[in-house]
Amino acid sequence: MTKAKFLQRDWTRFSRLGRRKKSKQKWRRPTGRDNKMREKRRGYPVVVSIGYRKKAIDRNKVDGKEIVMIFNVSDLTKVGKNNVAHIGKVGAKKKSEIAKKAIEMKINLLNVNENKLFKTIEKKKKKAQEKKSLEKKSLEKKEKKEKKTREVKADKPIKEDKKIEEETKEKVE
Repeated sequence: MTKAKFLQRDWTRFSRLGRRKKSKQKWRRPTGRDNKMREKRRGYPVVVSIGYRKKAIDRNKVDGKEIVMIFNVSDLTKVGKNNVAHIGKVGAKKKSEIAKKAIEMKINLLNVNENKLFKTIEKKKKKAQEKKSLEKKSLEKKEKKEKKTREVKADKPIKEDKKIEEETKEKVE
């Protein structure tokens, strides 16, 4: 039997029920008085019932292989011929390490495209380096500006010094 798609009635009509919004698409039992889906009429979407469940042997498997959750590099040793690797919630650094080791061990990962992962990590590293260099340049500019202002201030005589010089000139005359 093909897998039935159980969704709320009229989900194709309204965005609040899931039209063009995957997160809103969910099952809700039809309870209305005139709801044809509740009456299980022909031509309307099917209602959830016991007969649609997968066989116990096939549940929680992908292509007949059991899923093994991986959270670190050492967990890759658990993956055998009858298992499939699925990386859990880990950071980018650990995920890249796991992906590299999986490529070495020739293990396919379910939820990660290795090439795409490495490209995105490289892009992030480049962005971080560019940001650092920009910050460095801006700091250097600020320092140069401050240095110039200090030099200019040092060259200009202070008002008090001017007053003292004028007084000494008057006394001399």
